[in-house]
Amino acid sequence: MTDAAALPGRPRGAVLSGPATARAVNVLAPNASAMTLDGTNTWILSEPDSALAVVVDPGPLDEGHLSRVVETAERLGKRVALTLLTHGHPDHAEGAVRFAELTGAAVRALDPALRLGDEGLAAGEVVEVGGLELRVVPTPGHTADSLSFHLPADRAVLTGDTILGRGTTMVAHPDGRLGDYLDSLRRLRSLTVDDGVHTVLPGHGPVLEDAQGAVEYYLAHRASRLAQVETAVENGYRTASEVVAHVYADVDRTLWPAAELSVRAQLEYLTEHGLI
Repeated sequence: MTDAAALPGRPRGAVLSGPATARAVNVLAPNASAMTLDGTNTWILSEPDSALAVVVDPGPLDEGHLSRVVETAERLGKRVALTLLTHGHPDHAEGAVRFAELTGAAVRALDPALRLGDEGLAAGEVVEVGGLELRVVPTPGHTADSLSFHLPADRAVLTGDTILGRGTTMVAHPDGRLGDYLDSLRRLRSLTVDDGVHTVLPGHGPVLEDAQGAVEYYLAHRASRLAQVETAVENGYRTASEVVAHVYADVDRTLWPAAELSVRAQLEYLTEHGLI
């Protein structure tokens, strides 16, 4: 058994519903899969002495899960006053409309099509609810609309699918772009260096105690995969599916369709930079 403290980002351990930091409580959705790991982490955020809460990523359209999120907030003495979305993939956002019906809370997102209410979200914006402060960090790459949320009081960042609690994420080409993703990772690294962020509250998988270590691992992984793809092309593997079969031979085949999206993004990046 590998010691979790020795893994990239120092994952906390098992993924559980319950408190993660002084201001963040997780409600784990029952949608575990190879792509979603243990399931979607739905985050309830609030100041300890406030009666208002923010929910980040209500998750799939699962009535039981959405009800559990509301019940958990009420058990904590909170009313959900606002819902935020890290991005529009169904495992994070499909339940948002029903959740708004249950709570009466507006839904804010970067993508106007996902919003319920008049306000969106903008880079650098500070969202304040009941004394809680969240800073909007643009982190496109996994998808074009991906956002992260910096929670300064807990020295934490909610990363959606940009950084996972276990393994690595995909660049969902063509919506996601590798150049954007690398820029987003560097932006998150600056939060760890300049703003003291040490905890990652991911959209899937366990909490990470070493945010900087996680970001550095992701950057190194991307550089390694990019070099492998470049070499594969030089060796005659031309299509994305051919490159996946060669470069991702050690990866579970059920993940190859997602890997192919990332490879397409890498091929696009290499072409744009004149490397292939």
